[in-house]
Amino acid sequence: MCMHAGTYDSVRPQPIVMLDKLGAQCAGVVVSSADLQLKLTDNKSSLAAAGMGMETGTGKRLIEITGPALSKRKLLIGLDLLCLCLASIPFFACELKAMSPYRRGFMCGDPSIAYPYLQREAIPDELLITGGIIITGLTIALGECYRVRFRGVSSKAFVRNLYVSCLYKELGCFLFGCCVGQSLTNMAKLSVGRLRPHFLSVCGVTYATLNCTPGTYVATVTCRQLDHRLEEEARKSFFSGHASFAMYTMLYLAFYLQARLTWRGARLLRPALQFFLLLLAVYTGLTRISDHRHHPSDVLTGYIQGALTAYWVAFHISPMFKSSSSDLSPTETPDSPLSPHHTVC
Repeated sequence: MCMHAGTYDSVRPQPIVMLDKLGAQCAGVVVSSADLQLKLTDNKSSLAAAGMGMETGTGKRLIEITGPALSKRKLLIGLDLLCLCLASIPFFACELKAMSPYRRGFMCGDPSIAYPYLQREAIPDELLITGGIIITGLTIALGECYRVRFRGVSSKAFVRNLYVSCLYKELGCFLFGCCVGQSLTNMAKLSVGRLRPHFLSVCGVTYATLNCTPGTYVATVTCRQLDHRLEEEARKSFFSGHASFAMYTMLYLAFYLQARLTWRGARLLRPALQFFLLLLAVYTGLTRISDHRHHPSDVLTGYIQGALTAYWVAFHISPMFKSSSSDLSPTETPDSPLSPHHTVC
């Protein structure tokens, strides 16, 4: 009996130990459930607080959109339009013949102004303006619509339509640069009054009919041209408006492709497009020399002015190269094609 009792005593504690372990596990489960309930309660509280914050933020945003801030932002849009109009005043003053160019004289025997007048131009004004604005403007419009549709672009503007917001900013900056560039060009034309290479032909005189001594300065000349408009246009050589406008529009579009065309599939696609754009701009300026409309120095100055204007607008006014750091994750960079918000509209 003693051995049975010992055996019973030695065997009996095992279920007790197992029950103790099971109880401990159950206790652990109860504790975990309590913790879980506490966490769920905290999460609900935080979500409720976040919801209240979102509702409050939305309410504030709605108040801002419909309150005085809306009038202020509309006023800023009006200010943008006013600046656009002011920047275009010198351009329209010249085009509408509101001011006459400076009447500069010339050196008798100067061969640079004795070229014949050609009626037909390789690139007339209508083709230049239409082509430059349509090619660049349409490309920018398509690019911005693609970004809004497929790249998930965000905007901080009060205009809720992302298409309108992005197009307003990009096309507005582009048109502002057009007005600035052409105003600078026309101001130089009116102020300098340099004679075009075909001036004598348009004026209807020759050095023989002027009866001047070669090398002497002829201050004034009476033209036989009945069309006064052609005579005034013959005094607007410096600097080339074709060269400056073509360089501005094509170089600006090249900058836009550099900022927006982030596809890495074809490494040479973007440089090839940029090269042909610049080639078109250079060709436009060279035709002004072959058409006897400008001197080479006029075209070169136009290239420089158009390039500087494009650089200024693209890098200091337009948002195309301004990245939005708040929309990027720490592992994404602004130039990464994997970051859908690498630029802000």
